[in-house]
Amino acid sequence: MSDTGTTTTIRSQGGQGGQGAEGGQHGPSTPSDRLPQSGHGQEQEPDEFAVQIADSVDSFVLAVHEVAKGDEPGSAISLLLLEVSQLLLAGGRLGAIEDVLPDDRYEPDTGPDVDESELRQCLAELLAPIDVYHEVFDPYGMPDKPVPCRISDDIAGVVADLQHGLVHYRAGRISEALWWWQFSYLANWGSTTTSVLRALHSLVAHVRLDSPIGAAVEGADTDDDGLTDEQLGQQAGVLMAAELGVHGQEQ
Repeated sequence: MSDTGTTTTIRSQGGQGGQGAEGGQHGPSTPSDRLPQSGHGQEQEPDEFAVQIADSVDSFVLAVHEVAKGDEPGSAISLLLLEVSQLLLAGGRLGAIEDVLPDDRYEPDTGPDVDESELRQCLAELLAPIDVYHEVFDPYGMPDKPVPCRISDDIAGVVADLQHGLVHYRAGRISEALWWWQFSYLANWGSTTTSVLRALHSLVAHVRLDSPIGAAVEGADTDDDGLTDEQLGQQAGVLMAAELGVHGQEQ
């Protein structure tokens, strides 16, 4: 199954090597498997597919940092819903193609990853008290209790994953960037952003359908903020009603 319009050289998942962990061995490859380049160690010219994916990734990273500034708190949920949805489209394109082969057997060192702790904190403050949601990680696994998660933690982690690939892309290591984004989409940020999207969609649906947000499942309040689960649910409903009520009047 291939993504329409891509000229990225790919290899089927049945081939040797496949995806690997960050900084680890990519697996054996042959010159015919590799993206066109001007020579080993030199910058590659990105094709249309790579440019589109990089633009989507860069747009998401920039947009999330803008939302986290808190200049427009009344639009935070709506903007995040839009940005996460668009990122998942790029992720779907990465998941639909076969394994991207990097040029080197080992991932080049990108230096220390960007610290997104400030972004995480800003989002947590902006999204309180609707930051905590519940998720079952594997819909095909054994039934398990819902796990409390935080939108702020998840989005900051996704941004960190995407930033890692951007370092490769901006250094001209195009195949390495695509490999990393594809691998991390399948291993991490694809499922994470899907969970966040469900949480954001649920918030919007509760308000638009006039369905009160119920009390959180036991264990959801992971911080001792002095509020009961019922109070958190009430605050969440008020926040969402205020935001989406404004948008409804404008329409």
